Amino acid sequence: QVQVVESGGGLVQAGGSLTLSCTASGLTFDDYAMGWFRQAPGKEREAVSCIKWSGDSTYYTDSVKGRFTISRDNAKKTLYLHMSSLKPEDTAMYYCAAGVTWRSLPLKTDFIFWGQGTQVTVSS
Repeated sequence: QVQVVESGGGLVQAGGSLTLSCTASGLTFDDYAMGWFRQAPGKEREAVSCIKWSGDSTYYTDSVKGRFTISRDNAKKTLYLHMSSLKPEDTAMYYCAAGVTWRSLPLKTDFIFWGQGTQVTVSS
């Protein structure tokens, strides 16, 4: 069966950096768009950054542009999110997801396989 597993979350001070990783098994990784989503307490889950199966198209939500970088290694079936200049408002549970549809503005409903999440906490 398909398994999506995130790692790399933790506690970091504001202004610091963190890199999240996500491995996916049980699927043909390079057939899937991949995305990072986050959900803070009391808020809806939002798309943070997504990348097309080929890696030649990406999406970033406005609040992370210039600070976060998404990348993928199809040979290793791994997705990454490098986060820098972190802010307290980046605090959330971060989820990795795989989907077969690519849009310029990704929708949660396009992503069909989800991980359990990794917590990112940014202290001020």
